[in-house]
Amino acid sequence: MKNILQKLFLSLLVAASLAPMTSYAQVPTSVNPSGFGDRQFDMDTIYSAKRIREDDKMYQIGVWRRIDLREKYNLSLYGSGDAKDNGIITHIHKAVVDENALEVFRDEEFTEPLSIAEFEENFWLNATGDSIFVKQLYYLDFKEDFVFDKHHSDMVFDIKYIHLVMPSATNSNAGQKTIGFIRYKDFYNYFKDHPEARWINFQNLSKSLTYDEAFETRLFRSVVQRFTNPDEALIADLVDFDHPDPKLQAYMDALAFEYKLLEFENSLWEW
Repeated sequence: MKNILQKLFLSLLVAASLAPMTSYAQVPTSVNPSGFGDRQFDMDTIYSAKRIREDDKMYQIGVWRRIDLREKYNLSLYGSGDAKDNGIITHIHKAVVDENALEVFRDEEFTEPLSIAEFEENFWLNATGDSIFVKQLYYLDFKEDFVFDKHHSDMVFDIKYIHLVMPSATNSNAGQKTIGFIRYKDFYNYFKDHPEARWINFQNLSKSLTYDEAFETRLFRSVVQRFTNPDEALIADLVDFDHPDPKLQAYMDALAFEYKLLEFENSLWEW
């Protein structure tokens, strides 16, 4: 019996030595979640700056937010002085027009790219053809996914794109106007290499941060405009038509949704 087992073991070794050799670099998934071989998984490498495997997303909901740069908490992004020439909107414009480093699209599906000339027209001209100032572009919208990543047992805000918007008041009260959409990964990669464009710490300039750092540490205040729902409706559209103050109610509903996200995250560990 012993001889039979020895011969079987030797035959297996010979077969293994004759088999085609295929090499896979096994990378620790804590370092590189995509890895190779049997550790290779799909992940968003086009819009997202984070490395989250699709198979590790146990919970996900889309959230659309608006940053009002005029709010006190967001002045570090808005910039200083009356012209706001050192704010985030100016630096995005420079990246697109002066350096041609950020690709801009007309739609949130990213199927229609904008030329620089089209972007310039969207950026500087309102509905009546009047020129506007940078400081009049005080809205910065973005879409993100609220995700539970089971690989790291963590809730993550995974930003997908930036939406440049001209407010209705700036657009001659003709309704808000889309200037363009920018992939967040492009935004992130550009500004991490451009430290001159900064979230300004007015209390301590030595601690000012690049925009990618400011967004990843969420040094802004935003209001939820929409979340995943069957009608793809804005929160404002979900308020009863006959409500005495629909704008206030929409704001309260947005806050209630924020608390639901916090409650969901906290309840994950209460078992």
